[in-house]
Amino acid sequence: MRDSILYVSLRSFFITLFGVIGFVIGLIPAIIIFGALISTSGNEPESNYSVKIVPNADGVRKKMSKDAPVILKLNIVGLIGGENLSMSNIRQMLVESREDTLKNNRVKAVLLNIQSPGGTVVDADGIYRAIKAYKEQYKAPVYAFVDGMCASGGMYVASAADKIYATDVSLIGSIGVIAPSFLNFSSLLDKFGVKSLTLYAGKGKDEMNPLRPWTPGEQDNFQKIINDYYEQFVNIVTSSRPALDRKKLVDTYGANVFQAKTAADLGYIDGSGMNYRDTLKLLLKKIGIEDDYYQVVELESTNWFTALFSSESVLFSGKVKHQVQLTPELDPALLNKYLYLYQPGL
Repeated sequence: MRDSILYVSLRSFFITLFGVIGFVIGLIPAIIIFGALISTSGNEPESNYSVKIVPNADGVRKKMSKDAPVILKLNIVGLIGGENLSMSNIRQMLVESREDTLKNNRVKAVLLNIQSPGGTVVDADGIYRAIKAYKEQYKAPVYAFVDGMCASGGMYVASAADKIYATDVSLIGSIGVIAPSFLNFSSLLDKFGVKSLTLYAGKGKDEMNPLRPWTPGEQDNFQKIINDYYEQFVNIVTSSRPALDRKKLVDTYGANVFQAKTAADLGYIDGSGMNYRDTLKLLLKKIGIEDDYYQVVELESTNWFTALFSSESVLFSGKVKHQVQLTPELDPALLNKYLYLYQPGL
């Protein structure tokens, strides 16, 4: 009797289990076809982001008519050049900020919400230029609010703003460039009697090879690139922040970071002791909005379908990806790249 009950229970369980599995497997093609139809239907370009209404200066979120003026909030948060904060991401957001519900020039200004130690030279420069071009093309003022850190590449991006404000505890500065460290193992290899041979063509292709002794001046080409990037950084910051003395920046302030009050005194930013609400109100005043008839929006990714059916998806690869969260200096996104990055301890 017990065996019969157990048998019936197990049979019911497995019937249900395989029924669910079969349903899910059968559903996958339908989802793929549905997604393909959505992506190909109509003449509208594909959107990667959706509009999200966030609190206004009074801390209120409310749906308004489709012609209410809009403040576009861009979050420059985290590592610049990382997966979620690249020049391609920001450029796409700026493009989509003129489409669909935001078309007809609804975006009147941009608020940068910055909390970043910086990142790659290429992405910081790309984001800066994209925001600056947007500001000039659409005559949209750009203000920046720093809530924690605006260092190195973060300061580079902030230079696209007309005004920069920060909380008192925020850290500002770190105008400098750093490249990945070069290590040399030739003495260690000699000690153990290990020989290496690197085959290459092209003068200088073997520069800074870690498996042989370096020759004098071998690093000169890399240093020249770093110097050029530094010169560009200094030019951009000092041209956008006229109160920041160029000579003092290069000779005295260097790549140091400063608390917001000191940074304001030195000319890095326009004011300290600020908060998000105060900064937003100043931006609203700049564009002539004195009431609460406006919206603040962010653009959030809608690429769940692409992520679900990507080649790296567990659904298709059958592999579970285990990932260790690394410190910024060890992040794979920064390997072998020139950096506008605040890295204390290096």
